[in-house]
Amino acid sequence: DYKSSLTVNFHRNRLVDEKGALKSRVLSTANVSRDELRTDDPLALDLWLKVNGETLQNSSTSDMAYGIRHLVHYLSQFMTLLPGDVISTGTPSGVGLGFDPPRFLQPGDMVELGITGLGESSQTAVAAE
Repeated sequence: DYKSSLTVNFHRNRLVDEKGALKSRVLSTANVSRDELRTDDPLALDLWLKVNGETLQNSSTSDMAYGIRHLVHYLSQFMTLLPGDVISTGTPSGVGLGFDPPRFLQPGDMVELGITGLGESSQTAVAAE
């Protein structure tokens, strides 16, 4: 129906515009399969993010607005998903733009993040060229 079509088109445009721009995301150097996850529940992965030691995000994939199975089902209706594909979703609360006043990374800021069963990573922010 018309409303469903608008919803699909809205999500498709956001998916492409916000998540698909070249150089707009940083991904790990490795993907893991379900059997490689070091957790009992692959649909409830704890995730966290710190900036300069301050925890700004602390959530779980079980808190996502749409579950992983739903996302795969939905996207499979209009695109082919292959092993190794990445589905970029939203982010937990704690995004810099949501603060009053907004907070943005500054050169030298240390960003640390982790996901249960996958590992941890850290990066230092640098100025754009």
